[in-house]
Amino acid sequence: MKQRELLDFLRRLECLKTNGRHSTTLGGVTETVAAHSWRLAVLALLILPEFPEIDGNKLIWMCLIHDFGEAITGDIPSFLKTEAHETSEENAVQTLLSTLSEPQRGSLGALFTEMDAQVSTEARLYKALDKLEAVIQHNESDISTWLPLEYELQQTYAVENASEFPYLKQLRALMLEDTLKKIEDAQAKEISN
Repeated sequence: MKQRELLDFLRRLECLKTNGRHSTTLGGVTETVAAHSWRLAVLALLILPEFPEIDGNKLIWMCLIHDFGEAITGDIPSFLKTEAHETSEENAVQTLLSTLSEPQRGSLGALFTEMDAQVSTEARLYKALDKLEAVIQHNESDISTWLPLEYELQQTYAVENASEFPYLKQLRALMLEDTLKKIEDAQAKEISN
């Protein structure tokens, strides 16, 4: 990759550092797309020993690139995302990748195709982790930032995706405990006030 091409592509992705997501951090700051992708990749890295049969590098690549399209479209919360939004994000990825030369364009394009098809273990694992990271983030945020629908969503989101992987199924069960405790604590605080 030529250096100018690299700099131009990085410039296109730079807004992921500031494009906000629906959730807030423990510190009360709006989470960014880049922060989500970074922690998702760290999550994947940390659980790799639990999945010796998978291609760990491919999984981490998927986690790092999965939201490239949001450099153009911005983030849309999963509970608001429509098929039109999905198409727009896919087109945004193609627009970004078209600015790259080979072999990057082809290898990244192949990863996006694999992620969309959800046929490989790595693609399904990345998708489960992507959703689980969102649940973790919401459990860490102040419950006052939750929308009413998120009380239910926090209890069900990613359950189906995690069910394929025993390790993630147990992790999701722990996350549910955290969600229920957070809701219970908030209700107790409300009653005491």
